[in-house]
Amino acid sequence: METHSGSSARLLDRFLSLIEVTHGSSDRLILRLALFAVVGTAIWLLFSLNQHYSAVTPTRGGSISEGIVGTPRFVNPALAATRADQDVTALVYSGLMKIMPDGTLANDVAESITVSDDGLTYNIVLRKDVSFHDNTPLTAHDVVYTIQLIQDANLKSPIRGNWTDVTIQEIGEYELNVILEEAYAPFIENFTLGIMPAHAWSSLPIEQLPFSALNTEPIGSGPFAITSAKRDTSGLINHYTLQAFHNNGYDPKIDQFELAFFQNEDSLMTALMNKTIDSTTYAPPEQIQAVLDTGKYQLVEEPLPRTFGIFFNQNRSVALRDKSVREALTVAINRDELIETALHGYGVPINEPTAFLSTELESKDAIQNIATSSLDQAATILEAGGWSKNDLGYWEKEIDKETVTLSITLKTGNAPLFESLVSNISAQWKELGVEVTTEQFEQTGLVQSVIRPRDFEALLFGLDMSRSYELYPFWHSSQQNDPGLNIAQYANVEVDNLLQKARSEQLVPTRIALLQAASEIIVKERPAIFLFQPTLTYLVSNDMTIPDIHSLGRPADRFSNITQWHTEKDSLWPMFRDNI
Repeated sequence: METHSGSSARLLDRFLSLIEVTHGSSDRLILRLALFAVVGTAIWLLFSLNQHYSAVTPTRGGSISEGIVGTPRFVNPALAATRADQDVTALVYSGLMKIMPDGTLANDVAESITVSDDGLTYNIVLRKDVSFHDNTPLTAHDVVYTIQLIQDANLKSPIRGNWTDVTIQEIGEYELNVILEEAYAPFIENFTLGIMPAHAWSSLPIEQLPFSALNTEPIGSGPFAITSAKRDTSGLINHYTLQAFHNNGYDPKIDQFELAFFQNEDSLMTALMNKTIDSTTYAPPEQIQAVLDTGKYQLVEEPLPRTFGIFFNQNRSVALRDKSVREALTVAINRDELIETALHGYGVPINEPTAFLSTELESKDAIQNIATSSLDQAATILEAGGWSKNDLGYWEKEIDKETVTLSITLKTGNAPLFESLVSNISAQWKELGVEVTTEQFEQTGLVQSVIRPRDFEALLFGLDMSRSYELYPFWHSSQQNDPGLNIAQYANVEVDNLLQKARSEQLVPTRIALLQAASEIIVKERPAIFLFQPTLTYLVSNDMTIPDIHSLGRPADRFSNITQWHTEKDSLWPMFRDNI
């Protein structure tokens, strides 16, 4: 039987022969031009169809080298505390749930998670097709072991507080219950915790666990498995090679992930500028632009849930009890200037504790209105509040038959970021006519001598809000005193009720609405000045493609969509893409 291609070739041969036997050079020329026109049209049509219907599709292959400052010691979900440990842990381990590219949570190791009507019990059914990198099945026993290990006070896990007052019930090989003493809707965020293999760890006494080789040669169930480790002359790990793990429903496009560990930022930056690493989140902000100017890297930027602000203790200052003072001090601060000088531009201005739960910041105009300041407006507010300037240029007011000068002592830490911020803020307030004194402390001294006893008039500090933007620990009146985190000692009955309801509300939109309502009240009463949220700055080689990442809780969450990263790609029609 003659094939289709064979008959087409014969037809073309006959057409060419016809041209050659045709009498008359003009006729042959016309036929040749017709042939060229037909062939050209066919090529153009195929090209147009390919451009219209094909799409760039990521394919498997390639390798990425990531630069990290620090040394991995506890690649272990129960003990990972440093950024280096958390980065590796995020790649190697998987949890009951995972963070999706849009910031929502979805099941991972869990097949289903059902919450009881009272919000106290989480019934978890695990998938039966999940295994660790050593091919041992992952079961409910592993989940129970991991959580109870973290709860053990002798281990001193840095995340033990997330699992206090929690009971774990192992129901079957692939089912368990997690029971809370009090309903707490944001608790579900804890289910992203990586699951540890009980068969590898459980034989170790608790006091020996931190010294196990499994801390640096871990067995997880995540999208990448460690296949080799290199050490420097002092025995510290300076390089990991991780291989894509295509089980457990994962399909990483990157075949190999190289992690290079550096002892300081200088050596990291040398490697980055020499293009011996492809990506890093550890570049100093002041050097990021120089890297971008090489044209070899792109910048991925995403806000982190950390709120920097100035918190007032009105019990220590007569002037600060005057709302017009707190309002004027807020209006006088130029957030753009703070972000530019202290963060080199890598931050987002805010004026409320739940800024990124609000759609308001989607408007560039709204961001600009927050960022700018007005000394004239601040002065007008003070004048309307009964303040006037004295001969020294400072504002004063008669309060309770005493003349009170508008003076503030601003306390903060002595880290470079806070040094820059406090210098800039005090300069802006002094320009307004406020008498400002600044005091800086070592971190331990700040916590023990200033924050815990609430010994300050104004405190420049940063709060870690977590992905859920939980306000209860920071603004509920029950948390006013140490060890509570309501450092402004704020109290409002309506806010208390809203925050209490938000803690137990399972519907995310309703919980966000409650938090925003509380936030609006807090902003109106001005117990603090909300300044900015820093952003994750991730330098990535132009050869890499990373989908958008949103709602990060910490820098290690950048790996939540690691299976979609790629360096290799092809242009295919839909019929072929569906079969990849």
